[in-house]
Amino acid sequence: MKEAGSIKEQWYDKMKEKGLRVKLAQDENGVIGGMIQYFPIEHSWVEGKDLYFIGCIWVHSYKKGRGDFRKQGMGKAMLKAAEDDAKELGAKGIVAWGLSIPVWMKASWFKKHGFIQVDKKGFLGEVLLWKKFTEDAVPPKWIEQKKKPEKVKGKVTVTCLVNGWCPAMNLSCERAKRAATEFGNKVELQEIDTFDKKTFNEWGISDALYIDGKKVRTGPPPSYEKIKKKIGRKVGEI
Repeated sequence: MKEAGSIKEQWYDKMKEKGLRVKLAQDENGVIGGMIQYFPIEHSWVEGKDLYFIGCIWVHSYKKGRGDFRKQGMGKAMLKAAEDDAKELGAKGIVAWGLSIPVWMKASWFKKHGFIQVDKKGFLGEVLLWKKFTEDAVPPKWIEQKKKPEKVKGKVTVTCLVNGWCPAMNLSCERAKRAATEFGNKVELQEIDTFDKKTFNEWGISDALYIDGKKVRTGPPPSYEKIKKKIGRKVGEI
């Protein structure tokens, strides 16, 4: 989190005035083992109206550190608490995103708890799911990417698009920025703040890392050394 800088903190400061809600799960000893954050879908990277959007939910699953809190019902409890809260706030439904592959934010987990798939995109199988509360609720849908980074002649371009909500994405871009400086003026660094709604609508994508126009997989975040190696390989082709 420290290596990712203060981007998430800045995001939080802006989002807490836009309806951001956060709930933590703790065990009988008061140790926090999980978190869920959700906010009005109008402030997300998904098309929708009068819905709440779950940006992230996690339960700590490593023995190292604070411990493994899985199989204690924390995820289920946080999800229900968020649903109940969204209803009280007048939302017409609640939306989540998930992945078809069995890693983090699994779409299958949300389906197990009553969410229905409404849209899908990408080679990783990014799934959009929802649970509607009212009959007049309109299902959400993914916003399609509209723009890609342009190359700069005679240089390697490193492009970071960052919304701020995801520490993993923030970390990837902070590492890329550090690595880019190692090559001086041979690299053109482009930082795109997609928290700005106008900028997001221009690109149609909230978070991504590109090296010379090619998208870099950022889940989990690639190491600094790996990013530097990718940039170095492109610099060598100039």
